[in-house]
Amino acid sequence: QVQLVESGGGLVQAGGSLRLSCAASGSIFSINVMAWYRQGPGKQRDVLARITNSGSTNYAESVKGRITIYRDNAKNTVYLQMNSLNPEDTNVYFCAAIDKDNYYWGKGTLVTDSL
Repeated sequence: QVQLVESGGGLVQAGGSLRLSCAASGSIFSINVMAWYRQGPGKQRDVLARITNSGSTNYAESVKGRITIYRDNAKNTVYLQMNSLNPEDTNVYFCAAIDKDNYYWGKGTLVTDSL
């Protein structure tokens, strides 16, 4: 099993920046890919970014250029840096860890705007 804990969400202003963190523990040796998703009320959960064990990344077209995913292996933590935030970024953000057979999810962290 893998446990994931997201943090860093909160209230942001349009045009601002935010960094989300995802701390992983448990059987992390089995994990091949870490990813960030987000989900708005009544909507499906959409992938934003992925990062492999080797550090390769890919991004959803809708957010490419505004977000960066990166990892600190020493801390077993994956980050999502988000810039130029807009009201559409108001969502619950989830971290996922993916091994050969499973997706493991955190409980999510809420990002909301001040508008």
